[in-house]
Amino acid sequence: MKSMKKLFLLLIIVGLVAGGIFYFRDTAPPQLSLTPESGPISKKTKLLLSLNDGGMGIKNVQVTVIQGTNRTPLLKRDFPPQTNVVDLELDLSALKLQQAGLQIEVSATDQSIYHLGKGNTSQQLFTLNYDTRAPIISLLSKAHNFTKGGSGLVLFALNEEVESTGVVFGDYFFPAYQLESGNYACLLAYPYNVKESDFIPRIMARDLAGNERQLGIYFRAKNKKFRQRKINISDQFLAQKIPEFEDLAPDVSDPVDIFLYVNQTVRQQNRDQIAEFSRNTAAEPLWNGPFLRQPQAASLARFADYRTYYYKGKEIDKQVHLGQDLASVVQAEIVAGNSGVVVWAEYLGIYGLCVIIDHGLGLQSLYAHMSQLDVEPGDVVTRGQILGRSGATGMAGGDHLHLGILVSGVPVQPIEWWDGHWLRDNIDSKLKSN
Repeated sequence: MKSMKKLFLLLIIVGLVAGGIFYFRDTAPPQLSLTPESGPISKKTKLLLSLNDGGMGIKNVQVTVIQGTNRTPLLKRDFPPQTNVVDLELDLSALKLQQAGLQIEVSATDQSIYHLGKGNTSQQLFTLNYDTRAPIISLLSKAHNFTKGGSGLVLFALNEEVESTGVVFGDYFFPAYQLESGNYACLLAYPYNVKESDFIPRIMARDLAGNERQLGIYFRAKNKKFRQRKINISDQFLAQKIPEFEDLAPDVSDPVDIFLYVNQTVRQQNRDQIAEFSRNTAAEPLWNGPFLRQPQAASLARFADYRTYYYKGKEIDKQVHLGQDLASVVQAEIVAGNSGVVVWAEYLGIYGLCVIIDHGLGLQSLYAHMSQLDVEPGDVVTRGQILGRSGATGMAGGDHLHLGILVSGVPVQPIEWWDGHWLRDNIDSKLKSN
């Protein structure tokens, strides 16, 4: 009998311990977060509510929107057991909200039996600002003249802080930069390969709440035709250049195929990389006056020459030359066209040893095919400073400089930036009037 009593008592104790463990096994409430958790939003803003419970799982959630004295239920949902992670997108578009601050109240309860079966509850209040008004754009610059393949500048003001602003057309976006005055300056290009009918630049501004507005500008666009050139690829050229490119085309062995791989695939890779360099730009103009042309250098190839390549009389490729080729003497001193900061000084595929200088506002200059580099990334250079010496590295048939000018990664005519009259009328005068 005593043994039975002891066993019964032991079972009670074990039961109490097990019940206590089960009761207290989950005493932590669900974790919750809202993205964004503060700041301006609009009806277009995607609000993501994330719930996480590492215990017995989430039981239910309720979301209420509070604005002034109005409390509007937005969401109420129950979940099956062992639902540990939940992501919910909150949609405010159907609510009649005022242009003012609001609060989002979230209450989430788990499946725990703690608190006499009521479970653990998290409550959190998120304060945001409801904004449905798009930014107001005020155009400040007046004359906007563009030549195909060339550049231009637009000056404007905004009435509020923005997430993104610049000039758009087609698939192109040219970012604008806020100046010390508070106004915005946008350097843009009329790309050599964009049809005149497709070149319709518009200022775009998107505020922190996601509201967007576009504004057209008055402009004149001049069409331009570019030269067609024939380039003969000789066996001598291939024998000279292919050893340099073999590592860039490891799976190709035929010299012509190596040339084509480099001239097509590597060329595009290099241009994509150069476009990425435009993100590393100063938010202010660093240049001073017109760009220097290389001393005593004669022009060879021009910007946007359309090249057709032939091997043994057969057409094998087509590409566009996006720079100005200049030559004087072998291993001539190469100077910086204008002041700026070096963002690249290294080998780069078809461009060989090259230097890229940032001049601010997305404007950059490229000096390619060099034999020697005398600067490093991060160096601050001045107009006329020696960068190194010319050469024939990369896709070059002889010693010369390939000079490229880029606006937010888009190649443009270098000759405009050599022209003091053009620069004063189209770029610098607008910046000085700001």
